Amino acid sequence: MRKSVIAIGNFDGLHLGHRHLLTQAKAMAAKKDLDFTVLTFSPHPRQVFQPNIAPFRISPDPVKRRLFQNIVKPDHYVVLPFDADLQMKTADDFIHDILIRDLQAAVVIVGDNFHFGHKRSGNIDTLKALQSFQTISAELLTIGGEPVTSSRIREHLKRAEIGQANALLGWTWYIENEVVHGDKRGRELGYPTANMHFGDTLVPSHGVYAVQVQIEGREDWLHGAANIGTRPMFETAMPMLETFIFDFDGDLYGKTLKIRPVQKLRNEIKFDSLDALKEKMKSDCILAKNILHNTL
Repeated sequence: MRKSVIAIGNFDGLHLGHRHLLTQAKAMAAKKDLDFTVLTFSPHPRQVFQPNIAPFRISPDPVKRRLFQNIVKPDHYVVLPFDADLQMKTADDFIHDILIRDLQAAVVIVGDNFHFGHKRSGNIDTLKALQSFQTISAELLTIGGEPVTSSRIREHLKRAEIGQANALLGWTWYIENEVVHGDKRGRELGYPTANMHFGDTLVPSHGVYAVQVQIEGREDWLHGAANIGTRPMFETAMPMLETFIFDFDGDLYGKTLKIRPVQKLRNEIKFDSLDALKEKMKSDCILAKNILHNTL
């Protein structure tokens, strides 16, 4: 690698605040005729330090990489494995071994609250104390009187405030995973669903949603209704995403789907009978179709 302007961060969600920092880095690289390098980590450090934490990622690694390729387009996208070796590396070793030796840092741009090195011993002042490269601390972008952060967006998703989350992301959030076999109850009820696990992706507020669906290998987005949660009548152990695609008939097992929640219709309900559930599913689909027709 040649000399680079390096932007460092977890960048979960690649939201407008991240892009505020990355735009500065890319512009500086162009001005100085340097490469533009993104340095990020996998798995997310929080997953290592809190292994029992519930899924929280806005954009798991494959989604994040795709967002960077399509939106930011850096010259280099470097993913450091957040393993025991990296955790034990001192702040000085991180700087000299990775930033200077491996990545040829000329300029390093990080957020104000960036920490690195063993026990988070390094910070923005550690970087600025060096004369080997220029260090720039990017201020947080503020929208609506509050900083744009991944935590803020996660809270919106947990409250089913999809529009607010998307406005801060600058892209339309989706859940992506492979369709797996379920218990076929949807088919028995007349509403066959494509069932997906969440993996590392954050589970939004449980309930029924109007959704858009993109099937692997297709460019168009179909309409549907989806249940997110544990299905109180059948007591699923782990939250699942079960999507009924309107006017679609085909085998989706093994296919990867992208599901965009558009609007939450209601919370999960435990019904007294399957007939009551079927009747509610029918009205859910009518409502979802109206919402999707009128808002998209």
